[in-house]
Amino acid sequence: MTDSKPRETGQCRCGQVQFEASSEPLMTMACHCMGCQQMTASAFSLSTLYSSSGFKVTLGEPVIGGLRGATRHYFCAHCMSWLFTRPEGMDDFVNVRSTIMDDVQSFSPFIETYTDEKLPWATTPAVYSFNKFPQPEDFPALLAEFAKQPD
Repeated sequence: MTDSKPRETGQCRCGQVQFEASSEPLMTMACHCMGCQQMTASAFSLSTLYSSSGFKVTLGEPVIGGLRGATRHYFCAHCMSWLFTRPEGMDDFVNVRSTIMDDVQSFSPFIETYTDEKLPWATTPAVYSFNKFPQPEDFPALLAEFAKQPD
């Protein structure tokens, strides 16, 4: 029997930490918050949300970095690439940095968050924009609409 689940793979810049996602992406995002700007040294961070059960590190041991609070940001200990985030209160999800995926071209942001902190010249093709983060009650509809997007 063959495994019909999609497999997205990615790695840090030096390749010492590698991972795979065996489930469909739940949503893609661009975050314009100052924290993401500072951690990426860019105008925003790009990420793809997966279920925790469909995500695993296949090589190496990521370390916690960033602010080290309830939301945990994971990095490669060697090259310090920001790999993924386990958001506070969302244990069922992992937010992977889209730009470290092997097929980075297919991860256009569906939503953008913290637009009240965005740099005035930064634009994305996101379908939805939020001044902060979407409310928890907004997520079921957003996830359902994202799932209907063509591949």
